[in-house]
Amino acid sequence: MKNLKIVSLAACLALIISLLLFTSCSNDDNADASSGGPVIESVMPSGYNLDGTLKPLEPVTLVDPKNYYVIHGKGLLGTTKVYFNDFDTYFRPTFVTDTDIIVLVDEATPFANASNKLKVVTKNGTAEFDLMVAPPVPTFSGFNYINCAEGDEVIIKGKYFLDPIVTLSATPTQPAVPVEVISSTLEQVVVKIPANADHRYLAVTNISGTAVSKEAIGTALYDDKLYGMQWGGPWAGKGVNFDFGGDSYQGEKSWQWEFAGWDGGNWGFNFDMTPYKAFRIAVKGAKNGQVNFNLNGGPNYVIPVTTSWVYMEIPLDKLGNPSSVTMITFQESNNDGGNTVLFDDLGFVLK
Repeated sequence: MKNLKIVSLAACLALIISLLLFTSCSNDDNADASSGGPVIESVMPSGYNLDGTLKPLEPVTLVDPKNYYVIHGKGLLGTTKVYFNDFDTYFRPTFVTDTDIIVLVDEATPFANASNKLKVVTKNGTAEFDLMVAPPVPTFSGFNYINCAEGDEVIIKGKYFLDPIVTLSATPTQPAVPVEVISSTLEQVVVKIPANADHRYLAVTNISGTAVSKEAIGTALYDDKLYGMQWGGPWAGKGVNFDFGGDSYQGEKSWQWEFAGWDGGNWGFNFDMTPYKAFRIAVKGAKNGQVNFNLNGGPNYVIPVTTSWVYMEIPLDKLGNPSSVTMITFQESNNDGGNTVLFDDLGFVLK
């Protein structure tokens, strides 16, 4: 609570400093400007950067939601409304002088297909100013198929994909590689995979920042379908459905297993684990519980199951440090009659 008070006090001081600076810098000839129509001359950041330094009071033409800005001009004292992209934005009357308004850009402000205008309405008229509102930094919820190949069209899902630029993300030894965008909306991008993309991450960039996929291309054991299974199945119970379309963590489908009490199963594969450091999995159950898990019959790892999706990365040293995976085993272990469990995004995490 003490820290919150300090941060709040610092923010208030920054706002007051901004007002004092611009009020003192304003020409005395403008003292009676409120009698005429309002004029917006510039918009500048207000407050502190993440490193604690005061933001420079320099004009901008692009503003970020959830940040404070100074609207500088003339005749602003009688302001009744402030709009960013026609979105009615709250402001404190105590943060208004004849030459300056300090306002927080609301995170709900529209940024796509918008007017790109700041509008200030006063008792004496309305002023407009050309200004863009930046989208939030993109979020990356997944892509299908993870085990894609050169020339495949892949769907990336997430949010805030405004004019997206897609790349194979840079690595310590490889530069970023442009990826062709076939089509895009704010929540979906369709791309064509370039050559030599195996074990590379996809990145989506907008004007505010970049989001990178959790999964690297070619690292899936299950992503709407199971890869590389050579043998196996459940010990008992109602079996499994690798094509369950009712719920998923990523993609469109998940692996549904209706476990009887203490039921389980073994599945045979042949994966070289040399490039990897962990096994990844997302799990959700009809009720809370747990599932025992191991690789190649090695050490048991208890996976917690809840009624919401939980993604986890299990370090290989918790699973016996296998150099290859020849078998995976799951066993329901609630000790209360069984459970229906969904599995998704099974695969491996690169070193």
